[in-house]
Formats: sequence, structure tokens, C-alpha cells
Amino acid sequence: MSRSLALIVLFIPGIIAAFGIKLMRDALFSEFYPIFLHTGIQFVVGLLFFIAGLGFIGGFIVYRDRKRQKSKEQTKKMDK
Repeated sequence: MSRSLALIVLFIPGIIAAFGIKLMRDALFSEFYPIFLHTGIQFVVGLLFFIAGLGFIGGFIVYRDRKRQKSKEQTKKMDK
């Protein structure tokens, strides 16, 4: 159950980052959504989505690695 929840937690920011890339690509080719007033605004919003999604996934991986490294150090101390 916890692994599927972790997968969902990582899947949503991945979709947000992919949508950000799509917004930036569409802004470069002058295909904009009507909700944005200008292609420059669309590009900035896409960049923010991409950075937010990538930052969340990166933070999750760093947190998990630090947590696992800490547990490995504790087992080494117990062996001594």
C-alpha cells in the first residue's frame, strides 16, 4: 500500500513537469492557450511548473537517500 501511494505521489509532480515542458514548447512555436494573455506568460508558467515538478521529485529522492544512508550507518554502529 505504501509503495503504491509513493508512486502516486511521484506520478502527479511528473505530470505537472511534463505539462510545463509542453507549455514551454507551445510558447516557442506560438501556439498559446487562451487562458494566458501572451506567449511569454505561458512560457514563464511552463517553466515554473517544470521547476516545481522536478524540484519535488528531486527532493523526494534526496530525502529517501539520506534516510536510507542513515539507517545503514546505524546498522554498522550496532555491529561494532
